[in-house]
Amino acid sequence: MPTRPGLLECIERYFAAAPLPDARVEQVGALDVPVADPAWPYPARPRRDAGRVTAADVRAALELQRSAGLPEALEWIPECSPEIAAVARAAGLPVEELPLLVADDPVEVLLPAGVRLYVVGADDPELPHYQQVAVTAFAHPGGRADVRATPPDLSPEGRARTAVLRERIAAGRTVMMVAMEQGRPVAVGSHQPVDIDGTEVSEIVGVATLPRLRGRGLGAGITSALAAHARESADLVFLVAGDDDVARVYERIGFARLATTAVAERPAA
Repeated sequence: MPTRPGLLECIERYFAAAPLPDARVEQVGALDVPVADPAWPYPARPRRDAGRVTAADVRAALELQRSAGLPEALEWIPECSPEIAAVARAAGLPVEELPLLVADDPVEVLLPAGVRLYVVGADDPELPHYQQVAVTAFAHPGGRADVRATPPDLSPEGRARTAVLRERIAAGRTVMMVAMEQGRPVAVGSHQPVDIDGTEVSEIVGVATLPRLRGRGLGAGITSALAAHARESADLVFLVAGDDDVARVYERIGFARLATTAVAERPAA
């Protein structure tokens, strides 16, 4: 495995390359601001080798995102860009730092009896239902045990998000897995491979379990399966954990803490 600086550089290059198929990337001072379909937005990020990010850069980036109908959001690796936290807070954005982990020596985790795992196809008619599992799970991070998935979002915005996800799955830019129990989706997750000059890197994202089924190892099982699938072709697999408790779960299945990811996003009105 590469050294720590080598890993962080590789991950920074991943974040720079990931929006390119979907977005027009505007340079705003030392920040890159991807301008994409609001159905699949990307945060602003510091541009490699562009110098320190200033408060003026942050304000201009947020204004560009606002005018494009995008979430006002920045993400960065504090170990690489320590100055951004202060300027993000000065711009009125709350800053959260989350553990960043890499797949070091992943172990296979078996799913509970009666739960089957599937790779989702681009034409799967149930895709909106799988998406809603994640929406429900993230809306109730510590939710009641009886919370179940709500009906899929069939609004124009919801249909647009599903259409973009279908396109990504068809193109191989998102690999989605769903855990099914008694014919119903109970957990989901994805990994998103990107080729960087012949080196494939993939990020595991959106791992979510319905609140009533937490504590059964579904999230660990899906993450383990996603890591195994990604490592068939990727040289580096990483993820960002929601908090330290979640990070410890990933550490038990073979991930290693590398650094942190900072997220600064203006709350929706």
